Amino acid sequence: LAQSLLALFASSLAISLVFAIIPLCHNVVVLAVVMAVAGLAMGCIDTISNMQLVKIYQKDSAIFLQALHFFVGFGALLSPLIADPFLSDTNCILANGTANASSNLPHIRKSLVPHHPGNLSHYDLPMKGMVVTRVSYAFWIMALINLPVPIAVFFLLYKERMVPCFNGSSHPLLSADELALETRPGDKDELSTAAQRPHTAAGHEDLFSCCQSKNFRGASFTYFAVHITGALVLFMTDGLVGEYSGFVYSYAVEEPLSVVHKVAGYLPSLFWGFITLGRLISIPVSYRMKPATMVFINVVGVLITFLLLLIFSSSVVFLFVGTASLGLFLSSTFPSMLAYTEDILQYKGCATTVLVTGAGVGEMVLQLLVGSIIHDRGSYSFLVCGMIFGCLAFTFYALLVFFHRMYPKPSPELDEASPDKAAVPEDTGQYQR
Repeated sequence: LAQSLLALFASSLAISLVFAIIPLCHNVVVLAVVMAVAGLAMGCIDTISNMQLVKIYQKDSAIFLQALHFFVGFGALLSPLIADPFLSDTNCILANGTANASSNLPHIRKSLVPHHPGNLSHYDLPMKGMVVTRVSYAFWIMALINLPVPIAVFFLLYKERMVPCFNGSSHPLLSADELALETRPGDKDELSTAAQRPHTAAGHEDLFSCCQSKNFRGASFTYFAVHITGALVLFMTDGLVGEYSGFVYSYAVEEPLSVVHKVAGYLPSLFWGFITLGRLISIPVSYRMKPATMVFINVVGVLITFLLLLIFSSSVVFLFVGTASLGLFLSSTFPSMLAYTEDILQYKGCATTVLVTGAGVGEMVLQLLVGSIIHDRGSYSFLVCGMIFGCLAFTFYALLVFFHRMYPKPSPELDEASPDKAAVPEDTGQYQR
């Protein structure tokens, strides 16, 4: 826990520093390095927060994961609203002179709309040099908004006596196993005994314990298959989130829909708004519904939505309806898949790392893939790609369920010998589905 909190403190502080530095970067290489640091920090936060929620709350983690990802969607919805007042209403194109700009006008138009099939002459471009914006203020405001987060994490480290220089005078916020004793009164004696064990025994399980080769000795084929198929489901669904939010605007403004640019600009906001709403709804729903059932509803809903979008591809109204529907179905896939996979693998937290990595890679790769396909094949391929990825997500989910049926249930002897015995109650087996 100390290592995780220190990593969260360093990562969240790095994000504030990066956002403060971005407006000062006047070289694209420096900007690329700074953005790489930001991506690394965000990846650490994403992985550690999910992993720790799974390890702390175990069979109850689904509710907390849904709450965590609700705030992820809420931040994605809120941050553009913060930046919007500081953006310019025109294109920011720097021209050395009117003659230069006029000679390059066809090239500039094609670079802005490289795959537009119609006449490009109706795109008006500014011809008076650089358009000045105050977008730097948006980055600095975001840096200030984020600053309380590392301060809060440092305060938690201090109160839990995990800061080497300040561990003498503070008192922990919660005594050892207090939360577990309140939530599982039947296990009070067992957890009290576990709390009295020497800390050196638990100290061997550090932040990277799931990467040690000894944990894979004697592991069955289904153990690895559950990890891989779960990661592939998130590869497809998170890739769909990135692909759809990134290209739905481009799809809407082109033929046959030809939506007005300002109206099409509402589509990504509508998509993220319904993702946030869906994650809020999923918090109470996950208390009553199994994670496996929620994932099944999600992937089937994504398939049906893309099928209807293909059928009614010429309808602007249904594009908005389908965007909202897709946001709802994709909203809880990530946290539900984490809860389902960790439920199969006994809440060790290792699967979370694999799944978060698979989701991040999918979000990166599918956007690059779809962008190149749209450029070559036209806007309709945007929906076709979404349908294909939805089918693959459903296929990988069916394989995950198949491997779950084959996965061996834990035996009492293995549970007694496990070093995680103190963290996993004896009746964990009843949650195997």
